[in-house]
Amino acid sequence: MAAPIQSLPSETCSMLRRLCVLIAQLTVAVLVAAGAHAQPAPDPRTAVVLSLDGIVGPATADYLIRGLAAAREQEAAVVVLRIDTPGGLDASMRDIIHAILASPVPVIAYVAPNGSRAASAGTYILYASHVAAMAPATNLGAATPISLGGSPSRPAEPASGKKPAPGGEDAAPPSPPKDAGESKAINDAVAYIRSLAALRGRNADWAEQAVRSAASLSAGEARAQNVIDLIADDLPDLLAKADGRSVKVGNNEVVLHTKGLRLLEREPDWRTRLLAVITNPNLALMLLMVGVYGLIFEFMSPGSLFPGILGAICLLIGLYALSALPLTYAGVALVLLGSALMVAEIFTPSVGILGVGGAISFVLGALLLVDTDMPAYEVSLPLVAGVAVASLGMTFLIGRLALRSRRAPIVSGVEALIGQRAKVLSWTGAQGYVAAAGERWRATGPTGLAAGDTAVIESAQGVTLRVRADAGAPPPRTPA
Repeated sequence: MAAPIQSLPSETCSMLRRLCVLIAQLTVAVLVAAGAHAQPAPDPRTAVVLSLDGIVGPATADYLIRGLAAAREQEAAVVVLRIDTPGGLDASMRDIIHAILASPVPVIAYVAPNGSRAASAGTYILYASHVAAMAPATNLGAATPISLGGSPSRPAEPASGKKPAPGGEDAAPPSPPKDAGESKAINDAVAYIRSLAALRGRNADWAEQAVRSAASLSAGEARAQNVIDLIADDLPDLLAKADGRSVKVGNNEVVLHTKGLRLLEREPDWRTRLLAVITNPNLALMLLMVGVYGLIFEFMSPGSLFPGILGAICLLIGLYALSALPLTYAGVALVLLGSALMVAEIFTPSVGILGVGGAISFVLGALLLVDTDMPAYEVSLPLVAGVAVASLGMTFLIGRLALRSRRAPIVSGVEALIGQRAKVLSWTGAQGYVAAAGERWRATGPTGLAAGDTAVIESAQGVTLRVRADAGAPPPRTPA
């Protein structure tokens, strides 16, 4: 029997080595394939086309930053950033603008196709680009910080019934800031967009109106007021009209040669699409809770593996997603505190006090979690309430089952015999042998026991039972 036991670790180590080699080979293959895909051959007669379509968020910023880096490595002539966005997160917008300002490849921002818009964050990105262009029937503006001023809207028409003049001269004056914090944020946004306008030589006064009073312009009005550089019907028309323009890239003046460039569309890859899904705060919160409860189930029944593995994966993905969002420290702390209290309720039942407190803390933390009023990044109140109720119910259920299992009699092992009756097989002095649970046991006890008597098991020490005489047993019959 010794040989197989000694050979097992060697076989296991060999199998683990083969598994590690296989994983390493697969990893290298994936990295090589990804590197080959991400680094195309240099081609200076290429215009890389990136799409900013939808909400500006962490996934969008990651996609555009990597796209600009790929264009630099490819030595592309220009990058065309096609825009259709209602706005988004301030942090993601600034990351995109930093990448544009640092790009050695000129960026042409193009609001297209027809019917598109560059609202809020899109206006800032348009101002930051080396060339700003729009397709017909598009608009830009409404750049008031949405987390401070609410949903931006077009200025109301004057009481006289006249339509607002281009640029918002007849627009209703902006409402005064509600507090010092709002005033500071709006002034910061104004200074930021004016600095971008000065850098690119565009209309800074209208940019300020777009921030303070949510002014908006059509493509024709924007061109007339020097907000954009040109209007183009499509991408070939855009490249033809941008040809020969002089732009400032870093500290150098660069003349664009864009006519006839080959267009290379760079679509969002799986990483961008995955990041766009998991950075939804509602999904990130769900992943976080699944992770917490997966680990709880694993700790309660060690060796199950599946709950622990699933919980760890969901927890890490949820934390990664939340780290990409503009979080509040108070919200994060309350969510973690609520989770900890509900976990504590499972292991130390407190008649529901810890569980209820944890649910309240979790709900408050979830509502305060994301620091933005963008509808796409708001945590759903019904979802939070549902998760809190489900978590509270699961907490009480698991706690009740755990308490019941603690109070339940032992049903396995030698301790399960305590309190059971045993039949004395043989007895000498204070020790002998008894029969219990279909097995023969060594026992110790009082000296008055004899073979055939019934005894009660009091305790167990190893495989030796401690017994006493059964007071309820009938007395032994004496011969007549």
